[in-house]
Amino acid sequence: MTDDEAAVRREKVVLAARWCFLNFGFAKTSLEDIAKRARLSRTLLYRIFKDKEDIFRAVFVDWFVSRHPAARRAADAGGSRYERLLHVCHLLLLDAWAEMVGAPMGHEFFDACERIDPEIEARHREVALECVAAIVGDQESAEVFLLALEGLLADEPTVELLERRTRLLAARFVPPTKEKRVRQ
Repeated sequence: MTDDEAAVRREKVVLAARWCFLNFGFAKTSLEDIAKRARLSRTLLYRIFKDKEDIFRAVFVDWFVSRHPAARRAADAGGSRYERLLHVCHLLLLDAWAEMVGAPMGHEFFDACERIDPEIEARHREVALECVAAIVGDQESAEVFLLALEGLLADEPTVELLERRTRLLAARFVPPTKEKRVRQ
């Protein structure tokens, strides 16, 4: 098997596992569930990952940690602070929320990550804090923003509602700039 084929197979497992974790929860997802969804044998699954926790870590890294470089670039990019903040929010949370909110066990995903690998979850929070602080100007305000953003998820809003709430929250921290109209 070539490296490319192995990478494709691994990605297939990660996507299958993500679906299983979101629909059954971590505790109720079995390796058999993941193997069936990925259309692989359990034996082959064990050649790729050592256990269910290892698969969960791979899902979190693929889904969230892989976005960290893009979030850092978005935080430092040109444009208004408001638009940059919204872009970072999309990269680190909102884009994934669309899949989480529709899934029966989506609400437990971050909690499961915190239990399974607190270091990787803490790293995700640190990157979010770093990116938001670069935009809002200081770490304390960034912490408050992220706590408020997390609070917006409490009632498991629709994607559209979360988008509106996030825009409102972002506007409180870094008001959107009004374009100057040139009179002709």
